[in-house]
Amino acid sequence: MPIDTQPAPAASLGLSAAEAARRLQAEGFNELPQAGARSIVRLIADVLQEPMLLLLLAGAGIYLALGDLAEALLLGVFASASVAITIVQEARTERVLEALRDLSSPRALVIRDGERSRIAGREVVRGDVIVLAEGDRVAADAVLRQCDDLLTDESLLTGESVPVRKRPAADAAIDVAATAGGDDQPFVFSGSLVVRGGGIAEVIATGPRTAIGRIGQSVSTLETETPRLRQQTRRLVMAFAIGGGIVVAITVVLYALYRGGWLEGILAGIALGMSMLPEEFPVVLTVFLAMGAWRISQARVLTRRAAAIESLGAATVLCTDKTGTLTQNRMMVARLVRPDGEGLHPAGATPEAVTAAFRDLVATAVLACDPQSHDPMERALQALDTEAIVGATLQRRYGLRPDLLAMTNVWSRDGATVVAAKGAPEAIATLCGLGGAALEALQARVETLAAEGLRVLGVAEASWRDEALPDTQQGFTYSFCGLVGFADPLRPEVADAVAQCRSAGIRIIMITGDYPATAAAIARQAGLDPERVITGAELSALDDETLAQAARRPTAFARIMPEQKLRIVSALKADGEIVAMTGDGVNDAPSLKAAHIGIAMGGRGTDVAREAAAIVLLDDDFGSIVKAVQLGRRIYDNLRKAMSFILAVHFPIAGLPLAKLLGSHRDSVQCYNTSGGFLHTPLEQV
Repeated sequence: MPIDTQPAPAASLGLSAAEAARRLQAEGFNELPQAGARSIVRLIADVLQEPMLLLLLAGAGIYLALGDLAEALLLGVFASASVAITIVQEARTERVLEALRDLSSPRALVIRDGERSRIAGREVVRGDVIVLAEGDRVAADAVLRQCDDLLTDESLLTGESVPVRKRPAADAAIDVAATAGGDDQPFVFSGSLVVRGGGIAEVIATGPRTAIGRIGQSVSTLETETPRLRQQTRRLVMAFAIGGGIVVAITVVLYALYRGGWLEGILAGIALGMSMLPEEFPVVLTVFLAMGAWRISQARVLTRRAAAIESLGAATVLCTDKTGTLTQNRMMVARLVRPDGEGLHPAGATPEAVTAAFRDLVATAVLACDPQSHDPMERALQALDTEAIVGATLQRRYGLRPDLLAMTNVWSRDGATVVAAKGAPEAIATLCGLGGAALEALQARVETLAAEGLRVLGVAEASWRDEALPDTQQGFTYSFCGLVGFADPLRPEVADAVAQCRSAGIRIIMITGDYPATAAAIARQAGLDPERVITGAELSALDDETLAQAARRPTAFARIMPEQKLRIVSALKADGEIVAMTGDGVNDAPSLKAAHIGIAMGGRGTDVAREAAAIVLLDDDFGSIVKAVQLGRRIYDNLRKAMSFILAVHFPIAGLPLAKLLGSHRDSVQCYNTSGGFLHTPLEQV
């Protein structure tokens, strides 16, 4: 996509205040259109779309037209009660969602007229030069002009919380479509978090033109899936309308033929048709679903649309994200490996979990971290050793570079210089000069850890006696200390919840943007046991029918893009499945809205995801989904029993008067006069 049609401003000067004001006026504020909470008017409009309620209101209108004020008022009270209960329940949900919304605009440090100034993120414009530092939330999509050891968390767009490495743009003009995810890109994206390093970037898109804005806008083009309960009640209303019309027509004809009056027949037919009206249905539906929403809320599950409860109970496929849904969304040290191959599985994220033989490895790894780090892997290491940097002073940092994916910290402690490095295993092996059998053994261990879905870092140390430090990391002589494997651990309740889903006939399909090995490892731990892991590249080569057939077997999807999530959901729906979809990021919003039941995370979920979903999990707990499904099925069973009882009462209402009319006709046939005519029974005797 063309990034900018005007020359890029010099990083040292940035835009002028006048030019920034002009662009703000022309292009608008740097913010996404606010969908906002549903108002009372909109809640009433949604409720009035229920077919059964419309039938009830139609009946009240007919009674009022016939002059039967008592019956009209009775049906009106039923309708008002249904509307009131639904509005109260859904308004409570909207108030809770409003409390979850983060309405604050991130601040941005920009360069204008050669001066640095901090402004509201909504005032950033295209062409602004923004200064990024560790801990900053990026205010707009931008291309990097300078950066130093920059890592950003793009989980809002990719669904994966592992930071990605950035590099500055090689050319002043960039004409490449910017997509999130992947290392060594020159782009930063609105909403992403700087977890390490810093840089200077030129804004290329703001507001709805950003990557996060384009996804949000695409949601508005999708139609929300009509709840299954509404579809069923619509068919039921149609059946009653047709059946009632037939009964009314028969009644009118019988009255006209055998009682001698069309007007009387029409009035009798209307009265009979109104008596058949199951006015209890809207009340039963509203009360049962409102009570169900309340019961589900006790399991920390909010229902934005009451009809979704029944759909959730009918779900046959649950598509779930990995990070934060099946896993805890936090990195932990899962494996420590010494140079001799001895390994340790830390039993917890505390120093007590590290045995004496591995304390030097952990201490060196911690010394290679930023003391005030936002990087989840560095914080996981620091949790294992809180004393490593006590009494030490950081002298110099050597950051990651594209040609050497390792970083080194130089510390001064008790008059000695301590050098610690960590990074990609192959980069650490290069720094340590490993070769031959030692290198082959290291590569084999790394492959074993990677096959288990772990992210692996190598650790090395060096000593230094000169006063002047070398210009690059290669100036030190390192010795290899070992490997550290990181994992986002499975939530403890997931395996049991997955087993319950499978026993209830619900298939679970994991869809993640993570690597296939990691996806397969987590799927096995969760008990999903996928026969096949389909990557995004493989999915692109499949047509919809082949995709649906592949999804019928135990399958997981890895390295999936947002538009591919939507395609998976659509293929499952076309295959006749009732699809529930979980998600939390902006990238999940289209598939959440397209699924029969969209389930958003309330804790870490974005506003866009929550607005697209019908159900919100307040505690982001996968086990809560299983509880909600169980309650949904119980509610549906109770609804079915209640409706069966109502039908059993109303069907005889139509049969008895018709039988009476037909019976009176048979009696009159037996009474002939001398001219062969009928001796009709008076109307009042019927």
